[in-house]
Amino acid sequence: ATLLGLSGLNVDAQINPSLLDEGAGVTDGKLLVAFVEACFGDRNHLAAVSDELTARLGAHHLVDAVAVVANFHMMTRIADATGTPLDPGTAGMSGELRNDLGLDALTSARL
Repeated sequence: ATLLGLSGLNVDAQINPSLLDEGAGVTDGKLLVAFVEACFGDRNHLAAVSDELTARLGAHHLVDAVAVVANFHMMTRIADATGTPLDPGTAGMSGELRNDLGLDALTSARL
């Protein structure tokens, strides 16, 4: 979400990552959020959302959306696999969530 907010500065947009349910201020944001959520959910829903995204925005935007989802998924796996520590900002804002989920107790946890 932080990267979404920062990237908005590059396009002079009023992007608000805390409003993802409303699309965060991104054109067709609700549809894009639905697509990301469907990528990690029901495959039938993913097909329907992909079809809607293609119909509204075109196949090239579907490809872009898939590439962004895949890239973020890949970056997280690489960071986890290499033991990359959380940056201080992320560590600070995720402390309560990590505690609630017991993530810091995992063998692989490194701050």
